Amino acid sequence: MKFIIAFACLLAVAYANEDANVLRSEAEVNVDSFKYALELDNSVNVHQQGEQQGEQWVVKGDQAWTSPEGVPVSIQYVADENGYQVLAANPPLPTPPPIPEAIQRALDWIAAHPPKE
Repeated sequence: MKFIIAFACLLAVAYANEDANVLRSEAEVNVDSFKYALELDNSVNVHQQGEQQGEQWVVKGDQAWTSPEGVPVSIQYVADENGYQVLAANPPLPTPPPIPEAIQRALDWIAAHPPKE
């Protein structure tokens, strides 16, 4: 599933840049692992690899490109049993807003009153 999502993102980037030419395209797909790399002449550079560890897949990758404004953009990520996690991003990801006071009070109450078994 995670592979499909990442592959769909890759295709979206490729189709958004229809005039781009492929400089390098490599792929290796096995039953319990995969890896691929794609480099286009419009600055898009994508690498991803994954392997099955028991019942779970662990997928690592990075993507880089230059925005229409000329700003270099890059993302490094991992997807595993904990979900999709950005390890590094340039420009940095925005800081999420603070938790509203009412929500924080509710979370504190729930933590102080765990459900009875």
